[in-house]
Order: sequence, then C-alpha cells, then structure tokens
Amino acid sequence: MAQGATVNVSSIGMSPHAGTHADAPLHVRDGWPGTHELPLDVFCGEVAIISLPPDHDDEEIGEDKLFPLLPEVDVQRLILRTGRTVALGSFPDAWPSISESCARSLLGRGIRLFGVDAPSVDLRNSKTLPVHNMIFSGGSFVLENLDLRRVPDGRYELLAFPLKVMALDAAPVRAVLRDLA
Repeated sequence: MAQGATVNVSSIGMSPHAGTHADAPLHVRDGWPGTHELPLDVFCGEVAIISLPPDHDDEEIGEDKLFPLLPEVDVQRLILRTGRTVALGSFPDAWPSISESCARSLLGRGIRLFGVDAPSVDLRNSKTLPVHNMIFSGGSFVLENLDLRRVPDGRYELLAFPLKVMALDAAPVRAVLRDLA
C-alpha cells in the first residue's frame, strides 16, 4: 500500500423501514415472501403520482375521494402524495390512508404497486395493517416514505429497486423518477 493511502470501511445499522423502502409480504404474515423474493419488474415502469387535496383529513380515503383523482389512462403503479412525510424532518403525528375497500378496488383495476410519501400505507394507529394485507393478498406490493417534495403530479418512469437482502420484512430503496417525454 502506498504511503498515506487510506482504506475506509463503514457499517450501517438501521431498521429497513427507515427512509424510502419496499415492504415485503413477510411484513404482515409469517411464511409470506421476504425481501429477497420481491419481483423487480413491479418496481420499474410507468407510474402515476397524484396528490390528495391540501385540506384532506388524516383518515381513511374511500373510492369516492380517490378515484376522481386517478389518471384517465390505466396504470399499474400508483403513488399517492399525502403531504405527511418524514422528508420534512420529523415523524408525522398522523397521515391518511386508503380504505381496505379502496385498496381492493385498486387491485381490481390492475394496480401492482401502491406507494405513498407517508411512513405507511395504513393509518398510524393501525395494529392489523388491513391495507398492507389487502395489497399483498392481491399479489401487489408497497413503497413507503417516498420524498415527493419536488415532484409535480403526473406520469413518470419509476426506478425503485429494493436492496436484495435475505428474508427481511422490508428493504431500503433508492427511488428515481424520469420524465416520460
């Protein structure tokens, strides 16, 4: 080794739910697939980003509120901006979530990936995580804690591959959006 050369070796320790991450079905049920089994094609492709109105409540959102916001073109990936994000520097006290029924309807429309800027797709005080369960039961997947502060609503190409780690309930993601133009 040359004189004065440096070799740095770092380590990290964290919950895989910190920062932007993909939940695996194992998050809500023992025996379901872990992070190493997440299908990469779901996390790459066209995505629609839509915002809830600024005056929304931190409660469940049904089809009556969400569906008028959806793009006219069918998409397989949908990201919902709630405005309740950890990207602002603190953990929000509460955030909205789609209802279990709304999640079922999205699955019926072919949604394969549902993402949010909030810490969870379920309400903060949820103990049973019904939206997670519905999405995973329907063969779809979840992205959480996205930083959408500088991203206008619209359609993009999403590149958000989960880190391949064995048998965890969530994996960190570096999410990137590219304009479709």
